[in-house]
Amino acid sequence: MKPVLNRFLLFCIVFFISSAQAQDVQTFVQNRLQNPVLNCAWWGGLAVYADGTQKEIFSVSPDQRLTPASTLKLLTSAAALETFGPHHRFLTRLYASAKPDEKGVLKGDLYLQGGADPTLGSPRVTGGETWQKVAAKWAKAVRQAGITRIEGNLYADVSAFEGPSIAPKVNWENIGNYYAAPVSPLCFNDNSFKIYFKPQPFGGKQTEISRTEPQIPQLELKNFVTTDAKNKRDNAYVYGAPRQYEMEIYGTIPTNFTGFSIQAALPDSALFALQALHNALREEGIAVGGREKTLSTPPDYSAMTLLHTYRSPELKDIIVIVNKRSFNLYAEMLLRNLALQAGKKGSVQNGLEELEKFLRKNKLAAAQDAVLYDGSGLSRDNMLTPRVLVNTLVFMTKSPHFQYYYQSLATPNDRGDLLLLRYFLKPKHQVQDVRVKGGTIDGVKTVAGYVHDANGHPIAFALMANNLASKDETVLRIHEDIIKQLLLSSSD
Repeated sequence: MKPVLNRFLLFCIVFFISSAQAQDVQTFVQNRLQNPVLNCAWWGGLAVYADGTQKEIFSVSPDQRLTPASTLKLLTSAAALETFGPHHRFLTRLYASAKPDEKGVLKGDLYLQGGADPTLGSPRVTGGETWQKVAAKWAKAVRQAGITRIEGNLYADVSAFEGPSIAPKVNWENIGNYYAAPVSPLCFNDNSFKIYFKPQPFGGKQTEISRTEPQIPQLELKNFVTTDAKNKRDNAYVYGAPRQYEMEIYGTIPTNFTGFSIQAALPDSALFALQALHNALREEGIAVGGREKTLSTPPDYSAMTLLHTYRSPELKDIIVIVNKRSFNLYAEMLLRNLALQAGKKGSVQNGLEELEKFLRKNKLAAAQDAVLYDGSGLSRDNMLTPRVLVNTLVFMTKSPHFQYYYQSLATPNDRGDLLLLRYFLKPKHQVQDVRVKGGTIDGVKTVAGYVHDANGHPIAFALMANNLASKDETVLRIHEDIIKQLLLSSSD
């Protein structure tokens, strides 16, 4: 009986220690949530072991719907990775409506078929190329086809998408800025451009715009931006709707001696792609007799000549930018690609339906656990529970594509995801054992991801603060402290 008794005592000791450690984390979290910054705010969080046990480590309102901000990208990128696979590439095709005659004259048109490539004309992703290089490749393909003159028009086929190009719940203040750039089947240069201001070393002064890069034909900017000697942050906002070429800029920028720049959304990326193609054709010595036009109804490509197929970087590299750099445009493009893959038009509503199907099929969310309006988290009206985030993170650990998903998340010393965990930079903390996706919009600070406990076991967690009155970083420090406590926990 002695060996059995010893085993029983050992089991009780292990159970007691494990329960005490779990209780320690729960108590620690509850104590940290007493900070005055969370008065009248909402907070929910959950952490579980991301292994076969999925044992709960702590739980605070895990089934309360909260605004996720950019942690919503964890769902969109997971669905895209599972739907397309890590090596998927998006295709953009260039067609000629006829063959050139013996003199090289194309008595017809060129067509750019938008293939919903988020990265077209952007070097932001590994393997991506600038818009100038992409346009030059198109022009060279035209030259290699023996075309020396085009009598017809240049068309951009944007028929793959329908509906609003910006999710309907996005704040008006965001529209016109690069981080809320409208989607298009023919994205180009991240659907954005830069506005440069002349140097202004004195505060409270009216600024002057020096140039835009690239130059946008017919663009009219009305500038009401002033300088602020006390604030070193960019507080300038561009106001302009999709396809609107009159844009207004309000707010402040820091005083400076060298000039300053901000980024704005392209009014019409497909039209700009055609303009870039036209310029590249001119540089190749190819004249164009017609104009640049966009099409919302697809032409018949079966009788046309395919001149060039441009292939995007692989999806595994795109989701690095989605998650680690929290890039809204790419997330919104992936959402609409989910709809295209299902044989539907690439609208925000169709994309959300496919994302919700992904959540239901894999039992990640019940019917009312997630109320979504976009794929990036930019809308304040998005809602989901901490459990949905944690369920998704645990689900992805079982995916054959998990390593790509995991590597798309930021480490604490990565400057790309808003320095959410900046104090982890101290060597004593296990930077390599933490991967996070952060989210920040007005009144919202969230973070979700993975840590490894003291014994190397994986933990999935979500920490969500809503209705914050203060814009300081106190909540971020609370979230850091909770993550550090998870690192010290043990399942043994």
